[in-house]
This record gives sequence, structure tokens and C-alpha cells, in this order.
Amino acid sequence: MVKICLECQSEPEERGPGSALRELLTDGETASTDTCSGARLTDFCAVWDAGVFLVSAAGKGAPSGVTERRLNEAETLNSVREAQFQRLEAARPRGLGRGARGPVLRMAGQPPPWAYIAVLLCVLSLGGAIEIPMDPSIQNELSQPPTITKQSVKDHIVDPRDNILIECEAKGNPAPSFHWTRNSKFFNIAKDPRVSMRRRSGTLVIDFRSGGRPEEYEGEYQCFARNKFGTALSNRIRLQVSKSPLWPKENLDPVVVQEGAPLTLQCNPPPGLPSPVIFWMSSSMEPITQDKRVSQGHNGDLYFSNVMLQDMQTDYSCNARFHFTHTIQQKNPFTLKVLTNHPYNDSSLRNHPDMYSARGVAERTPSFMYPQGTASSQMVLRGMDLLLECIASGVPTPDIAWYKKGGDLPSDKAKFENFNKALRITNVSEEDSGEYFCLASNKMGSIRHTISVRVKAAPYWLDEPKNLILAPGEDGRLVCRANGNPKPTVQWMVNGEPLQSAPPNPNREVAGDTIIFRDTQISSRAVYQCNTSNEHGYLLANAFVSVLDVPPRMLSPRNQLIRVILYNRTRLDCPFFGSPIPTLRWFKNGQGSNLDGGNYHVYENGSLEIKMIRKEDQGIYTCVATNILGKAENQVRLEVKDPTRIYRMPEDQVAKRGTTVQLECRVKHDPSLKLAVSWLKDDEPLYISNRMKKEEDSLTIFGVAERDQGSYTCVASTELDQDLAKAYLTVLADQATPTNRLAALPKGRPDRPRDLELTDLAERSVRLTWIPGDDNNSPITDYVVQFEEDQFQPGVWHDHSKFPGSVNSAVLRLSPYVNYQFRVIAINEVGSSHPSLPSERYRTSGAPPESNPSDVKGEGTRKNNMEITWTPMNATSAFGPNLRYIVKWRRRETRETWNNVTVWGSRYVVGQTPVYVPYEIRVQAENDFGKGPEPDTVIGYSGEDYPRAAPTDVKIRVLNSTAISLQWNRVYSDTVQGQLREYRAYYWRESSLLKNLWVSQKRQQAGFPGDRLRGVVSRLFPYSNYKLEMVVVNGRGDGPRSETKEFTTPEGVPSAPRRFRVRQPNLETINLEWDHPEHPNGILIGYTLKYVAFNGTKVGKQIVENFSPNQTKFTVQRADPVSRYRFSLSARTQVGSGEAVTEESPAPPNEATPTAAPPTSPPTTVGAPGTVSSTDATATAAATEATTVPTVPPVAPTTTATTEATATTASTATTTTTESPATTSRTEIQESAYTNNQADIATQGWFIGLMCAIALLVLILLIVCFIKRSRGGKYPVREKKDVPLGPEDPKEEDGSFDYSDEDNKPLQGSQTSLDGTIKQQESDDSLVDYGEGGEGQFNEDGSFIGQYTVKKDKEETEGNESSEATSPVNAIYSLA
Repeated sequence: MVKICLECQSEPEERGPGSALRELLTDGETASTDTCSGARLTDFCAVWDAGVFLVSAAGKGAPSGVTERRLNEAETLNSVREAQFQRLEAARPRGLGRGARGPVLRMAGQPPPWAYIAVLLCVLSLGGAIEIPMDPSIQNELSQPPTITKQSVKDHIVDPRDNILIECEAKGNPAPSFHWTRNSKFFNIAKDPRVSMRRRSGTLVIDFRSGGRPEEYEGEYQCFARNKFGTALSNRIRLQVSKSPLWPKENLDPVVVQEGAPLTLQCNPPPGLPSPVIFWMSSSMEPITQDKRVSQGHNGDLYFSNVMLQDMQTDYSCNARFHFTHTIQQKNPFTLKVLTNHPYNDSSLRNHPDMYSARGVAERTPSFMYPQGTASSQMVLRGMDLLLECIASGVPTPDIAWYKKGGDLPSDKAKFENFNKALRITNVSEEDSGEYFCLASNKMGSIRHTISVRVKAAPYWLDEPKNLILAPGEDGRLVCRANGNPKPTVQWMVNGEPLQSAPPNPNREVAGDTIIFRDTQISSRAVYQCNTSNEHGYLLANAFVSVLDVPPRMLSPRNQLIRVILYNRTRLDCPFFGSPIPTLRWFKNGQGSNLDGGNYHVYENGSLEIKMIRKEDQGIYTCVATNILGKAENQVRLEVKDPTRIYRMPEDQVAKRGTTVQLECRVKHDPSLKLAVSWLKDDEPLYISNRMKKEEDSLTIFGVAERDQGSYTCVASTELDQDLAKAYLTVLADQATPTNRLAALPKGRPDRPRDLELTDLAERSVRLTWIPGDDNNSPITDYVVQFEEDQFQPGVWHDHSKFPGSVNSAVLRLSPYVNYQFRVIAINEVGSSHPSLPSERYRTSGAPPESNPSDVKGEGTRKNNMEITWTPMNATSAFGPNLRYIVKWRRRETRETWNNVTVWGSRYVVGQTPVYVPYEIRVQAENDFGKGPEPDTVIGYSGEDYPRAAPTDVKIRVLNSTAISLQWNRVYSDTVQGQLREYRAYYWRESSLLKNLWVSQKRQQAGFPGDRLRGVVSRLFPYSNYKLEMVVVNGRGDGPRSETKEFTTPEGVPSAPRRFRVRQPNLETINLEWDHPEHPNGILIGYTLKYVAFNGTKVGKQIVENFSPNQTKFTVQRADPVSRYRFSLSARTQVGSGEAVTEESPAPPNEATPTAAPPTSPPTTVGAPGTVSSTDATATAAATEATTVPTVPPVAPTTTATTEATATTASTATTTTTESPATTSRTEIQESAYTNNQADIATQGWFIGLMCAIALLVLILLIVCFIKRSRGGKYPVREKKDVPLGPEDPKEEDGSFDYSDEDNKPLQGSQTSLDGTIKQQESDDSLVDYGEGGEGQFNEDGSFIGQYTVKKDKEETEGNESSEATSPVNAIYSLA
């Protein structure tokens, strides 16, 4: 704590307004003065504590009233500890006249440099502004200099199509007049017919309805509002006319670009006012889709990180939208011509995982398109938005990441835009300056650009000058304090003229950004302007000085009557006004003592609060406002009324239908208040029907019906309060006879207890009695007694004790000096009741504390301090008024004398401490009755500083491919400068030993807590180059970094191959595919595949295949179509095999049942068209279904084909690889233990029976065929015998069994169309000639329907018959 003591010497006291005020403040007592060289001496002591100046006055001549007020205000500010310097100034007493001049400072201790200025301003600020109430009668009576109330913005842009409006409005008494300047010259409005000024306002209106160009009126305007007390100025308003120029005409040639190359389409919009909004569309007004590859920059240009062939599908037009004119102008569109090695724009390649290589586009590292180079700088003004942008080209499209050197991005203000290409920081402040960099990276590499950000600031207010209203003879000041970068200059003006050229005023003194007024008089009234500016802008503020001489007046109606209910809280208002500011006092019933403290509290606005009304508080209260010009008073009559209480409440009832029910509700109330009793049913107003009778103390229901069932609430109310009571009515049918009333009634929470009474009042105990509320059909199990005190936590209730539900009176143990108030809560199995109304208050007598605060700690928040904190004591442990804490501390090792200070809060900061030294700390409680017991000593430490040394002799030993061992030398303890938390290693992966493998260089850390000398860093990447640094860490942070060490991890085993896929295109083969491991961890030397066949619980032998490192495909020839295979694949380096990935082949398909085949020959399986597809390991078996075609026994070799099947063994699997250059080796791990489940199907009885049935059916069909052929009706008939039957059936080649004899072949002399159909000439072969008259009829398939007649010779017929009989298949088709 820094104390600054000063002596304020003044001349002998003179009579005047100031002395009159002092006499009034001291109740007419003469201020005693001590003479020192003929002058009165007043000692002030300004105490700097936690950022607050507290000014007190010793009794060496200061008026006792002033001294008391200052001490009270200082104590208030000290307890709050959050007041600022301006609030302290506003709290100073007014009107001390000409005393206290020429302060002379004398120091005790060494304060900060600015403390001298602060104390000087504190002493000079003996007066403050008077606030004028909003009462219209007062506003209209008081004279007031002009004040600007409305004005246009500084940069005023107008629409050229509208009239120009420049606003300027002001208030004052008398009403001000207005005039304008344009470009710092008087603007004569009367000479321009287009310009007019609104009535009773300074607003300019420039009308262009009769012609004229708005551009002629551009310039800088300023408004002046003047009355006889001064002149107020508006800002300098810069008037500009909005412009939306046309786009220059230009012919754009097609832009030719190679696919994969970067491209920038420049917009270059015409300069508008304000700047237009840019967006890109096609010439058909379709928006251009933007993503991280194609996006628009902040300058409006369209950037392509790499051009793809699909970018040619549209053209690109830049559009500019102008805000004021609401127009959109479109630039001629760009047309792209993309040169490509892959001329087909295959849409399936857009989402290809390697789209660029699929299209033959060479991959390349990122490079910046905007901004250029590796570094740039940017300036931004405080309070604006900072927009940083990085757009990069590259193949694949780079990703953009943002960082700030030496810190993190402000998460609450930073957001990423334009697909992470732009970083926006809103509401920039000085701490946002620094170096930012963007990192553009793809798999080919990374590049970064550093942007140095400088934050400047236009002037902004620290302390804007306020209107100053003073009484004659008072002192005051105007402060114009602003900041900016660069530092703004301050210029003072009075009534619009520079202060230097204004007439001299002996009562005014200018001290930089402050104007000090002493002994102000009526002639001091004026309007002052403060203009603070730098190269980035300016601020202009008006503040008038008005001197008022107004006696006190009351603003509220006189002789008000206020009625309040007993034990409630109330507030009596007494608004007042006067200049100088009057002092207000309250009196009761004409007594001389001022009401403040205890049950009374007086607010700054004059209101008197009575915390809990008692009967003795009834009476007449008088408020008196007094200043040097007189006094005014008002009276308020307070009447205390008894509360309204329902002392006999309605009870729950169960009634039979048709009976009469009476609900009682007897009320006790204040007889002077009008009582109204109403009823609610189910919380809604009850309609009193003719079956009901409402009386003063009851409600009767005649002929109860089911609809009357429900809850009934009695509401007893007066104009001041009310009370409620509720009961539930249950209506039973005639035959119902409830055996248990409680079982028939609904249960609810109990009603709250009532009528709390305190008896047996003792020093440390009291008896509390209450009346239980209704239990609502659930017995009360417990009562909880709560208390509230009004000193530390007013309005907060705490649990005091708990009692069983069978009692309604209990003795409560109390703590000293607590103003208790009690309430009771009832509890049953349903829940808790509402709290009872509070009891009367009871304050116990005080005593010294019996305990001290807990959780005492001493920790440094900075390197040169120690903050002592503790948990403050609550109201029940304070035991007396003015609870405070005596804080003692001293260095532990020096055993010096104890330092001590008294604190009212819960923390104290010890300053100017050495770095991290132990202290002995004691915190003792004290109140006005005495001190608490001797406290325990706690060891605390002052603040830590960053460590000064780094670990030395760091040694690295590689343990394996993923771990290293570290060893270092211990740092000296005095270099730690705090508590050693850990040794920490920072390491990062510099590169991989594999070429062209991109690695993340993100820094990682490993901590080794305590004072250790070795540790292990694990989870490293094998086959990589690493760098490592070590630091010492304490509670403040990291120390300096050690020398950077480099090490290389050896080769390790690779990770599992990626995307292992098992596909089964048919029943014979299984295709395997995989990708290289994500982390090779060394040089791959090959892959190892292990697979085994399994069927249920039977497992075959395991086969091992070894592949070269460039092989990623393999095909397995299945030896058995039923069994499944389990595959395990791993990659290998010189160290060994890595993690394996395991997959299984799909489930076996549902094979068709063979229809005709010898037991020794399996059926031939032919893939059904459209059913053979490539599936992965999770595909269903239905995708690989096959069709089994039965083998037909040969009958005629010339007309049918015999299908043969060759049996194969399933003892071993045949494998075939698909990679020609790869080398494949196979190893059988175990002996054959696998048995084909289907090998013996031909010996199964059901299969043999099925085959026999099929053979018998075929035989029967053949017999039927021969019988039918031997009967009449011989067909088909061939008229032309010279057409020979082909030696082979043409349908045989494709496996079809559709038989065609020469009847279906083209006849000689017929023509065949191009599509293979037969054209009919003059006549075809027909059976019409063989019919019995009439036309022959044929089906669609050519079969004859008519009756046959023997018209041909028998030989021909028999020849046809013998020819047909040679084919049994034809016989079958004939039957069909």
C-alpha cells in the first residue's frame, strides 16, 4: 500500500457562499481551526489500495460534516473496491468555496509516477456536475446552453436521385438558432433557392426537383447552434454523392489454359461510391459454384487453384451491385478453353480419390496466387475487422491453415471464411497486432506466407467531456481524455472559437486535456468543444458549463399517505432538486435524530427504506432538503396494517351424491381495510349457482353432484394483501361406502406452516413455535427450519436444523450478532410444502470471533508479488459488526518482524517481493468486540518467474524404432525461479527417410514430472529424422530451450495394408486387392498372405503366399465351390511383418440341384447371364448364383450335342496371380485335413432316387411320342423334297435346344431380308391343298389346325414320317 500525504494550505476563511454551505453542513457549528503561520491547515491522506484512491480528512480545520461525509464515502468505496477514479471524483462534496488552494505534496513511500497527477486531480476535483431532473416544469424554467441532439454521420453519402438532407438538431433554453459553414466558410443559405432549413431545426434540405446537379454541393459542412449562453458545433460532415460508373466496353478473348494450371480471372470493377459488392455468375445468370479449388477473393477476382476440364462447361462474368442506385452491372463474360491430355470429361472422375492422376494432370507443390511472395504487411484500425487472405495454387488443391506467431488465434473473435482461405478477426484491438502466417499444403509439400499486422487507432474516448452544471462559487473541471495510435492531439474551443483567441477568464485554467474552473459565477456559462485528432480521424465533443442558483424544491406530491402490511419491506420516496446539491435528511414525528442505519437505509436519491415494518414504525416521516439558498421539506404519513389471515381453513371432505357440504373460511384482517372473500374451483373463479350459498365465513353446496368434485380455494384479500386456503371435495356414488378415507383421497404436499412465534428469548437461543398446515392425506414426517440474516447475504435462506413431524416447537441454538429471521418447511412422502411466512427478526448480542478464516493460501500471480487469499467467514461465524481480517506475513528464512494489514475482503496482494521465496502467513478474524484466536501459520510462496537455464548435456539413446531414452543434467535450483514442475521435451518429425513421403512437422511434447534426470519418449514414427529440445517448466511457464538435438529412428514394422478387398466374381476364383500401408515405417520388401479354407468347424491346411512390394493384386483358384476362405495379409520390412488385416470370402451361393447326371460325373455349371458380378467380402451369396444345365442323353448325333463334364479333385487349390512382374511363392503349412462335404453326394439315397425318377419320366415321354407318331394325322408335310436337311442343327452352337427341321428353313427361291427374316413370294409351302375345301388355318407358331386328307402319294408321306421319327427331341416338341 502506498500512502501519499499532502498539506493543503489556504487563506483565512472568508464569508461567502462556500462558508455558508459549510455552516449548513456542520449544523451551524463553527469549524475549529489550527493556525499555522496564520493559515488554516487541513491534512488529506490519499491511500492507494487495489487501484482506488481513498481521500480522508483529519480534523485540523476541515468542517466536521465534510469530514464525516468524506470518511463515509471513502469507507464505502474501500468496501466495494471496484470504484474507479471518476466515481471517486463524482462523490466529492460540492461548494467548498475558495478554500483549499495550492496543494503541497509530501510523500510517504514511493508511489508510481502517475500517482502524483491522480492525487492532484483528486484534490482539484472538489465539485461535480449537477443532474437536472426530467421534470418538464424544471426543464422549462432553467436556462441552458445549446446541446446538439442529432446530426448526420461524418461521411454522408447520398443518392443523386433524391433530395439531399443534412441533419442538425439541438436543444437549449432559449431555443438556439442555426447557421452552417461549407468548406470552413460561411454558407449563405438565403442566396441559394434550392437550399432551405427546416423550421425549429438546423437540418438543411437541398431540393433538385427544379433541376441542378447534386455534385455541385459536395464538400465539408458544419452546423452551429447558438443562444445567448453559448454555441455548440456539429461534426464536420463530408457530403459525397453516390456514384455507380459503367463498366468499360471490352472484348475478351477466350482464356486458354492447360488443365491443372492455376488461373486468375480479374474483375477490375469500376470505382464506385461506396464500393460495389462483387459476385460471379455465368452469362445465363447462374451462380458460379465455389469450393476450395475455385473461389472469389476479397478483391473480386476469381481464383482457380487448378483448372479442370469441367470448368469449360460455363462462362464467367463478374457482376457489381451498387448499393445506393440498386443497380447491377455485368462485365463481358470470360470463356475458358482448357487444354488437356484426357479429352473426355468423364463425370465419374470428379470424385475419384486420385482425380488428377486419373486425368493425367501432373501433381505439384503449392504456390501463392495472392498475396505474392513469402511475406507482406497489413495495417488495420482499432475496432475494425481484420481480413487476412491467402489463396494458393497446386495439384491437388492445397489446404489452408492459419497460425499466429507466439500465441493462439483469438477464438472469440476469429473466424474462417472462403473455405479457410480468409481469416477474419472482428473488433481488432492492440493485442491482435503481430505476425500471422498461412500454411498451404498438399501431399506434394507445403509453403507459408507471413503477414505482419500493425494495429493503428483513430482517436477513441477514455473520458469524454460531460456537461457541467455548478452552483455559484463551486469548483469543477472538464476532462477530454482520448487515446489513439499515433497519440492524438487535443484542441480546446469555446463557443466554436479556439480557446487561445477567447477572452481571458481568471477562473479558468487549462492543463492539457483538462480545464479547471474555480469559483464559477453566472458569467462563466459557455459551450466548450474538445477536438482530438490524429492522421486516422478525429473526435469532437461539446460540453457546456452552466451555473445554476436554485433553492431546493421537492418533486413529489406533498403529504402522501402510504399504507403497508406489518413485517413487510417498504420504501418512502422523496425526489428533490437544487443547486448547489442539497443534503437530505429524514425525521420521524418531528424528532431531531436523523434516520439512517439499523432498520433504516437512505439511498443516494433520497429514498428511505424500512427493511421490516413494525407497529412502532407508524407515523409521519419528514424529508428535508437543504442548501445555502434555503431548504424544502415534504411529509409522508405511514400507516401499518395488520396482515390478512385465514385462521379457520376449509378442510378436505368426502360426501355422497345429493348431500350438503359446507366449507368454512374464517378470516382475520385489519378492520380499517375492506375485506373481500372469493372462491376458486380448480384454480378458476367459481360460479355461484342456485345450489350454492356464499356467506362471509363459509360456502355451502346443496345437492352435491359429481361435477362438484375438485379443489376449492378460499381467497381473502384486501387492497394491500391476501391469504389463500385450499380444500378438496370428493363426491361418492350412493352405493359407495369408503372404508378408508385416506385411501379414497388423493395425496399431496403439505400446506405450509403458519403463525410462527418466537419465545424464550435468550442470548444464544430462542424457542420457535408454529402451527402445522394440512398434511393433505399424507402424514408430515419432518420439519426443516431455515434462517436468513440481513448483513452478509440478505434474502438468502440457509438450513438451520431439522425436527420430526410430531413437534411444532423447538429451541434453536444461535450465533452471536446475527439478525435472525426464521421460516419452516413441512415434508411428507409426496414432497415439501411452500415455506411459511417469515417470523419476526431477533438479533443476538455480539462477541469476539471464535474461529479464523479457512483455506488460507499464499501464491504469486506475478513474479514480484504474493496474493494471500482465504475463504471468508459467514454471518454465523462473524459474531460481531465490522468483521475484518488481520493479515500478517514475513519472510520464512529471515525471521524478520511481521508485516500486517487489516483487510475487509478475502484477498490481499503483497507487492515488491523477491522471486519465489517462502513466506509465513497468518490471517486472524476481528470484529468490534475483539480478535479471534491466534491463527495457524501457513507457508506461502511469492510469484514465480520463467526459468533461466535449460537442461544441459542432453543425451539420446535409441531404444527401438518407436522409442528413445533421454538423459540430461539437472539445472541449478536457483535458476528454476519457482517450483520445478517437470522437465519437458519438445520434439518434431523433421522428415522421413523414405523419399517423397510428406510428414507433419507438428511439435509434440513429453513431460517428466519432478526432479528427474532421465525419461523415455515413445510413440515415435520409425525410419524418420527427428529434432528435440528440452526445457525446464515451473508454475510460470517454460524456460529457455536447450540445444537442438537430432536423431533418427530405425526401420520398424509397417502398418496394416489399407483397403483390403475380397471379391468373388464366380465360383472358381477369388480376387484379392489391397493398397500400400499408410505408414511403411521403412522400406517394404513384400507382402505375406496366409489363407485357409473352412467349412463350419472343419478347417483346411493353411497356405502362405509371399509377394513382391509392388504387387497389390492376387487371384485364388477355388478347389471347392462350397467352402469359404479366411485371408490374412501383412506387409514386411527388413525388421519383420507388420500388423495383419483379415477378411473372409463371401458365403457360398445356393447351387441348383442337378437334374440328370451319372453319379460319377458332376453337373456342368454355366454362369447365368447377368448374374456373375464382382463382389467384396461382404456381398451376399445371391450375387454369384449359377445355373446347372442337365445333360441330355445322346439320341441323334446329327441333331443334338452331348455335354460332358470332367471331374476334378479338391485336394489342393490352384492359384494364379494377376501381376505379371511379381514373384509368387506358396508354402503349405500343414498336412491336408480337409474333406469335401459334397464329394459323396452321388452315393446318397435321395440323390439316386431322384435321378431314377427323372429317367423314368423321360422314358414315359418317349413312349408317348412314338405312339402318337404311329397314329393318323401325319405332320409336318414337306412339299419340296429336294431341300436337304443340314448335317448339323444351327442352334447347337449356342447351346439352345430349339429344334428346326427343313419345314422351318427358307424354301428354294425365297428371299431373305436384311434382318434375317424370310420374305414370302408368290406362294409358300402350305397345307391348304390338303384340306377338305375352305382355307387352312395356322397358329402363330405355324402349326396346322385343319383336317388332313390323303392327297399326296403314300410314299412321300411315309418318307416324311421316317425322317421325323429319327429325332426324339422333335417328338417332345411336337407334344408341346
